[in-house]
Amino acid sequence: MASADQLGFSFKPPERRIWSVRDLVAAVRTHIEREYGDTWVEGEISNFRAHDSGHLYFTLKDQNSQIRAVMFRSQARLLRFRPENGMQVVLRGRVTIYEDRGELQISAEYLEPKGAGALLIAFEQLKAKLEAEGLFDPARKKAIATLPRRIGIVTSTQGAALRDILNVLLRRHHTAGILIFPAQVQGEAASAEVSAGVRYFNKARNVDVIIVARGGGSAEDLAAFNNEALARVVAASLIPVISAVGHETDFTIIDFVADLRAPTPSAAAELVIRSRQEVEEQTEGLRQRLARAMRYRLLMGRQALMELGQHAAFARMSDAINRRQQKLDDLKNRMERAERQTLEKQYRRLEVAAAAVRHYDVRRMLAGIRRELDSRVAGLAAAARTVLLQQRGRLNQLAGQIEALSPLAILDRGYALVFDSSGVLLKDAARVKAGDEISARLAKGSVTATVKRGKQR
Repeated sequence: MASADQLGFSFKPPERRIWSVRDLVAAVRTHIEREYGDTWVEGEISNFRAHDSGHLYFTLKDQNSQIRAVMFRSQARLLRFRPENGMQVVLRGRVTIYEDRGELQISAEYLEPKGAGALLIAFEQLKAKLEAEGLFDPARKKAIATLPRRIGIVTSTQGAALRDILNVLLRRHHTAGILIFPAQVQGEAASAEVSAGVRYFNKARNVDVIIVARGGGSAEDLAAFNNEALARVVAASLIPVISAVGHETDFTIIDFVADLRAPTPSAAAELVIRSRQEVEEQTEGLRQRLARAMRYRLLMGRQALMELGQHAAFARMSDAINRRQQKLDDLKNRMERAERQTLEKQYRRLEVAAAAVRHYDVRRMLAGIRRELDSRVAGLAAAARTVLLQQRGRLNQLAGQIEALSPLAILDRGYALVFDSSGVLLKDAARVKAGDEISARLAKGSVTATVKRGKQR
């Protein structure tokens, strides 16, 4: 209800609006997010907590005030360093209100350390972690072969680093075998591909040393070689690994875990294989040193031998050797004389035997033996003929007897053999009757007849 004062003005009281708590908080949150949707804030981290879900919760404060902050997993996984309490940072995000508690907070989208960059912080943190685990210990590093037969190179096939390495290897020792595993050396996939290259060579066991190479670049360009997973793969390699990443002033994590760090890719090629000239020069130097050492040892040995030869014990030993040598010569002479005497005796016996043989006519003896053999052969032949004649007569006699007893001989005297129709020899007339057919075997040929009547005795 409007009212008028004494000056004629009228006043209308404002309408009263009653908010629910959620509506009020939501309205304030909308207003704040609209006004402070993209805000940069600098402060110190405290009460830091990394949740299992991947979200990061912390408080950002300065000397006079503080505000809660949250960084959700989708942004937190992009961080190149791990936030810690007491770290001074610069945060970019939007100011909002967490409605469940009605608290003002910042939803962080980007975070970087104040002063030192995020990459440097991440580098130092990972370096301290791996060093504490002993991965930088010189005792665990493997020796590089002096003249490896095969060299594995993990790098980009498009980069200048590969060309530099190949040129140096060709110049220094062109007989070395080279296997190249192509890999990205910059970007999100670089660390995974380089790790795959190191694992491949360890599985294939077809190289003696591995070079991981990349040319120079900014800290962001070399960030892939500060990857923890890649560092552990290099540290676990059973084949020696040479890190040749960046320029001489660039350092990455794999420089510390590798078995050898080369300032540049070209230097890696210089280190991994020595030139033929260097090998030949070193070989010649070793040969000369060996020759000098041998001459020195021979000279010292000769001098020591001469000193020992002047000792009285050696003089007595020399006398004993001389006496034994004289005795040996005497025995040798005696043996030679005995040998000559034995040979002469055997020679004389041989001459006596030869003379006796010369008086004995061997041909006459052989002729007598031949005559005796001929006589005995003739007697043996005559005896054989006599035996054969006797046996032939006996055989003829037995043949005559067999012939006389043969049934066929009876047939020559006019007899015949009669068979029935079945071919059975007939001995009894009762076995046939009139009308049966019979056959008769004569001395010459046979006949067939039909029985007209039979007669029995």
